[in-house]
Amino acid sequence: MIVNDIENIKVGDCIWGKVTGIEKYGIFLSFEDGRSGLVHISEVSYSFVNDVNDYAKIGDRLLVKVLEINSDGNHFKLSIRGVKDSEHKFKKSKIKETQFGFTNLKKNLDKWILDFYSKN
Repeated sequence: MIVNDIENIKVGDCIWGKVTGIEKYGIFLSFEDGRSGLVHISEVSYSFVNDVNDYAKIGDRLLVKVLEINSDGNHFKLSIRGVKDSEHKFKKSKIKETQFGFTNLKKNLDKWILDFYSKN
């Protein structure tokens, strides 16, 4: 859920922040109420991130998900990829069974095994 009232922010909420710094290990953001947070490189994308600069520039506005709030309430552990999780619930897909499925494998397996061992 995207929250505009940052004063009542809680873990799991998504908020807009402004990129204030970029390091090789993550992206620093600040929020309109003066609080700040870090998106660690591991929370930028589901694919491998070689360079965080490919995902954000200083001054960009990013929508991020709050993963943790530290004990003083002024710093957040954030996620960019978590926003996608919030917006799109991943559905487990099932492979539809067909009448042909493993027929070719079943018909040829013994032959392939014999061929393999006869060559070795």
